[in-house]
Amino acid sequence: MKKFLIVLLIIGLIGVIGWMVFTKYSQSPARETTHQILVERIEAMGKLELVKYRLSDVIEHKAISTFLPDASVLLIVKADAVGCVDLTKLDPNKIAVHGDSVSIQLPKPEVCYVKIDHKASRVYDTKMAFFREATLVDEAFKSAESQVAKEVAKSDIIQQTKTNATHVFKPFLEALGFKKIYLTFD
Repeated sequence: MKKFLIVLLIIGLIGVIGWMVFTKYSQSPARETTHQILVERIEAMGKLELVKYRLSDVIEHKAISTFLPDASVLLIVKADAVGCVDLTKLDPNKIAVHGDSVSIQLPKPEVCYVKIDHKASRVYDTKMAFFREATLVDEAFKSAESQVAKEVAKSDIIQQTKTNATHVFKPFLEALGFKKIYLTFD
């Protein structure tokens, strides 16, 4: 009976020690992150964003190698292009008021920015990329950004920006009491 109690005590002690070791090492490690955010620059903004295009690009990017198999990556990239009028360039000398009519020559519409939406973009497939995957994806995103910018330049975003500027400024100027409104662009 005494031997049985000793064996039972040893088994219990081993079980408790095993449980303590298991619980200590099975927990995920604690994480600690610190941030030091500094404001680098504050700029006055005068760009009136008037139109936003959402574009999608399907890209197959390949790395052709003479010794290794060709590596490829397939991406679907989402991008935004915004057309705007920079009101900081509005010249007060190009505003003429005569009674109930106003004539304004607005600055030339422009593409404010074209940017890739990385949260909405997806890598759908990689083939034979192995250790080259990150480089291939990065190259594909750069290629997509360049191609999207070219497509935006060929699109009617500038004309749409002009149309939307007219739709924004006319009611505003009418609310100020002007009956005849003439809007032109540089």
